[in-house]
Amino acid sequence: MAEPNPRVVALHLSLASRAPLRVMERVSAVANRGLEGDRHAKAGSHRQVLLMEAEVLESLGLAAGEVREQVTVRGLALDRLPPGTRLRVGEALLELAKPCDPCERMNEIRPGLMTTLEGRRGHFVRVVTSGSFAVGDALTILPAEAAKPV
Repeated sequence: MAEPNPRVVALHLSLASRAPLRVMERVSAVANRGLEGDRHAKAGSHRQVLLMEAEVLESLGLAAGEVREQVTVRGLALDRLPPGTRLRVGEALLELAKPCDPCERMNEIRPGLMTTLEGRRGHFVRVVTSGSFAVGDALTILPAEAAKPV
C-alpha cells in the first residue's frame, strides 16, 4: 500500500551503455520520448523511463540508481498499480507501461541479484505530458476516471 506522501527520492540519467549514471536534482520529461538527455529516450518506446521503489533497493542493501533506474520513489507500491495507471509528478504526467524484467546484468552487481529482483525491479513508464520534476516532488496517483482523456 502506498504511504500518504509518495515522493521522488533520487533521479539519474543514463548517458551511455555501462557508463556511470549521472545524478540529477531535476529532469525534463519529454512526451512520448522519456527523460531529456537519457540514452533510453526514444519516441514511442514502452521503456522510456524506469521507476524503482527505494524500499526494495534498501531491503537488498542497494543504493538508488544501482540497478540503473532513472527515477527512485518512496511510498509507492508499484506492483499494486495496474498498467495504464497515470502518475502526476511535478509538471509531468507519466503512465505505467509494464514491469521491468531483471536482466543478466543484475548478476554483475551481485551474483543471484537477477533472481532476487524477479517481480521487484520496478516499472517502465511512458511520458504522457512533458514537464520537469525534481527530487522531493510528490507523486499523485490519478483516479481512473480522471486519468484518461475523454
